[in-house]
Amino acid sequence: MSHFHGDKNKLTARIRRIKGQANALEEALDQDIECMKFLQQIAAIHGAVNGLMNEVIQQHIREHLGHGNTQQELEDVLSVIKKYMK
Repeated sequence: MSHFHGDKNKLTARIRRIKGQANALEEALDQDIECMKFLQQIAAIHGAVNGLMNEVIQQHIREHLGHGNTQQELEDVLSVIKKYMK
């Protein structure tokens, strides 16, 4: 059972962008593009996956760890996690 009570459309959009980036990476490999462009596409996918992970972690923290803590305490933890994920 899913624990996502937030905006699933936002997560779905992120996942679809990642799929598109991965497909473009595969096509680039078939086209023998230069290494730097290939590495840049990998870095873009890495950033997109990190963004997705950050969003899911934030939702999880708000949903499961928010009880008994103040909003400021939650935002402080989320801020640290967000900085770490960059």
